[in-house]
Amino acid sequence: MRTYVVGGAVRDALLGRPVTDHDHVVVGATPEQMVEQGFRPVGKDFPVFLHPETQEEYALARTERKTAPGYHGFVFHTSPEVTLEEDLVRRDLTINAMARAEDGSIVDPYGGQEDLRDRIFRHVSEAFAEDPVRILRLARFAARFPDFRVHESTNALMRRMVASGEVDALVPERVWQELARGLMEEQPSRMFAVLADCGALVRLLPEVDADASLMRMVDKTAGQGAPLEVRFGVLLHRLPQEEVLEVSRRLKAPNECRDLAQLIARERGVVEQAGVLDAEAIVTLFERSDAFRKPERFGQMLLAAACITGEAQSPNAPPSRLPRALAAARAVNAGEVAARCAGDKARIPQAVHAARVAAVAEGL
Repeated sequence: MRTYVVGGAVRDALLGRPVTDHDHVVVGATPEQMVEQGFRPVGKDFPVFLHPETQEEYALARTERKTAPGYHGFVFHTSPEVTLEEDLVRRDLTINAMARAEDGSIVDPYGGQEDLRDRIFRHVSEAFAEDPVRILRLARFAARFPDFRVHESTNALMRRMVASGEVDALVPERVWQELARGLMEEQPSRMFAVLADCGALVRLLPEVDADASLMRMVDKTAGQGAPLEVRFGVLLHRLPQEEVLEVSRRLKAPNECRDLAQLIARERGVVEQAGVLDAEAIVTLFERSDAFRKPERFGQMLLAAACITGEAQSPNAPPSRLPRALAAARAVNAGEVAARCAGDKARIPQAVHAARVAAVAEGL
């Protein structure tokens, strides 16, 4: 029984990047032996165990066989006779198909270290073509490692996968999972460039034209450290509200992402005119955007607008008027205003609105 650290932990250590998770492969063991040593079984499709102390995952070395379309269509086989090389050959990229033995030596049967040095994404074997999620994963890695390029043979293989309809078998949840993770990487535009180059983008997200100007905006959200909602909203900001809703539903995006993207699509033009809006128009914008109840979301919309327009976040930039105006409007004591309308409750909304307009006019 031998254990190895595999995959991303080996890759990132060789790149000098922080290593957060360790995955392990166990060669020469049975499930019964793992349980006897205190490991807790958690795998559904194949034997995976949690270490009794570290809680890190240990998977028995396995092979797999494609039996149906999509990424669920696999049958896995584990036994003490499965070798480390047989386990590694089923992995997606050479840079993810390396292992570190207990003595620290690197097992690299498929040239992962060379591809790391040359900054190349290259598939390990033709088994790459059996799992369409690997196209999304490779694209996500491109966003994380923007100085890497896709090997010509791997791009050709991905094109064939798209042409054969493998990508169409992906379920929305998995597409969203990978897109969301890619959007949160260092340079999201690289993910979309890879997907466009192999023909997958038009199948997965036909509404988005990954042109240079849009990709600069999306990358700016990453540079600003923006949350996922903002990055998704900027990605879709050119679409009409109806299409934003349709895309969000199709991808099964979280409500927060959907709602902010719709808000950006609807109000972006108004926000861009913030420098010339009067107090009445500004308070109406706040009310329409539900900014009094959700000021954080309104702030996210302003961040998105800054990334879209390219405006600097400076005191003189027109959108910077809006946070100051919102602070002034929120300082109005709506309860006191309502109390002054005790004899005419129907006047309360109008009175609160007027008080907020006055506060904004004074604050600006």
